[in-house]
Amino acid sequence: MNTASVLLGQVAVVDDTPANLHLLSNLLEDAGYDVRPFPTGAIALAGITYSLPDLILLDIQMPGMNGYELCQELKAQPSTQAIPVIFISALNETFDKVKAFQVGGVDYIPKPFQAEEVLARVATHLELYQMKRQLQKANSIQAEQLVAQNAELLHLNQSLEQANQELQLNYEQLIQTQLQLVKTEKMATLGGLVAGVAHELNNPIGFISGNVAELQLNFGDIFEHLRLYQSQASTPSIDHHAQQIDLPYLLEDIPKMLTSMETGCDRIHTISTSLRTFSRADKATKIAFNFHEGIDSTLLILKHRLKANDQRPAIQVHKQYGPVSEIQCFPGQLNQVFMNILANAIDVFDEAAELFSFTDLEYKSQTITIQTIAVPEEQSVEIRIGDNGKGMSDYIKAKIFDQLFTTKPLGKGTGLGLAIAHQIVTEIHDGSLTVDSKVDQGTEFCIRLPL
Repeated sequence: MNTASVLLGQVAVVDDTPANLHLLSNLLEDAGYDVRPFPTGAIALAGITYSLPDLILLDIQMPGMNGYELCQELKAQPSTQAIPVIFISALNETFDKVKAFQVGGVDYIPKPFQAEEVLARVATHLELYQMKRQLQKANSIQAEQLVAQNAELLHLNQSLEQANQELQLNYEQLIQTQLQLVKTEKMATLGGLVAGVAHELNNPIGFISGNVAELQLNFGDIFEHLRLYQSQASTPSIDHHAQQIDLPYLLEDIPKMLTSMETGCDRIHTISTSLRTFSRADKATKIAFNFHEGIDSTLLILKHRLKANDQRPAIQVHKQYGPVSEIQCFPGQLNQVFMNILANAIDVFDEAAELFSFTDLEYKSQTITIQTIAVPEEQSVEIRIGDNGKGMSDYIKAKIFDQLFTTKPLGKGTGLGLAIAHQIVTEIHDGSLTVDSKVDQGTEFCIRLPL
C-alpha cells in the first residue's frame, strides 16, 4: 500500500470485466489511493457495507446486480448513502447518464476513459466528500456546543428567574416593612402630638373653669352688697357715677359674661376629650370602640381645613349615622384610616380651588358625606365617606391603593396614605376597603368592618 494512501483516501472499484478492474486498480494505486476491487455487485455490497470506502467507481452492466441496483441499495442504507458514487460505463446514451444521476451518482465517466480524467474526477469528488465530512463533523461539534450552550443558558435563565423572584419578594417585604414603619411613625407622632396638646389644655382649662365658677359666687355676693349699699347709702354723687358706668347693665351683663366663659371652658374641655379619643394608644388586642366618636374627633382635628378661606367656600359635612356605633377594633389605627380618607377629600377641594374662582365654587356646594350602615345579615358595618369632587378615572381607581402611587404633585404626596389605610382595614381588621368613583361626579370610599 502506498504510504500516501491514508491521506488520499480509500476507493472501491466495482467492475465485472477483469481487465477493466485490473486497469483501474493499478491506475489508482499508482496515484496513491488505497484500492478495494470487487468483481460483482453482490460482493461489493457486502464489502462496502462491512468497511466503508471514501469513494466508489461503479460499472453499470454487470450480471446479477447491475450498477444502478447496487447504487440504489447503497443509497437506501444510512451508513453508505453519503459515499460518492462515480459511474464508469460504456453506455453513452443520455438516458443512461440521466438514470445514473437519478439513482444517486455524483458523476459519470464514459468508456473508454482517459486515465487523467479518471484521476481528476476521483480527486475532485474525494476532496468534496472529505470537505463535506469535515463540515458535517464541524456542524456536529457546533450542534453539541449549541446544545451545551442552550442548556447553560437555560440554567442561567432559571437562576436569573429565581434571583428575580427572590428580589421581588425582598422588595415586597421591604415595602411592607417601610409601610409598617411609616404607619407606626405616623401613629406615634400624631398620637403623641395630639395627646400632648390635649394634656396641655387640661391644666389651664381646669384652672380657668374653677376660677369662673368661684367668680360667679363672688360676684353674686358683691352684687348683693352693691344693691344693699345703693339702697342704704344713696347720694347724688354715687347715683351720678352709677349712671355714668350704667351699673344696672353691668349687674345684668357680668353674670352673662361669666356664663359664656363657662360655656367656652366646657367647649374646650369637649375638644380636649375628642383629641384624647383620636390619639388613644392601641393595646395588644382589639377593644370595644365607638367609631362615631372616632369620626367626630377626626373631623374636629380637621375643622380648620373645612372652614372657608380666601380660595374656596367652607366644606359642608353631612353625617348620617346608623344605629350601630361600637365595634371590636384598634381605635388608634382606625382613626388614622378616617384621617387619611377625609384629608384626601379635603385635598380634592383645595386642588379645585386652584383651578376655579371663589365665585364658581359657590355655585356648587363642596360636600363630604359620612354614612354608617349596619349590615346584620353579614354581621358587619359599613362606613361610607364620599365627596362631590372631581372623581377619578378607571386607571387611577385601579391603582389608588398601590404603595407609592400618588396623583398629587411632587413633594405633596407619598403614595402611602391610602395604602396604609387599606392594610389597616383588610389585614389588621379583616375588613374591606373599596372605592367607587366617576369623573366629575365624586368619589366614595366604603369601609366594611366585622362586628
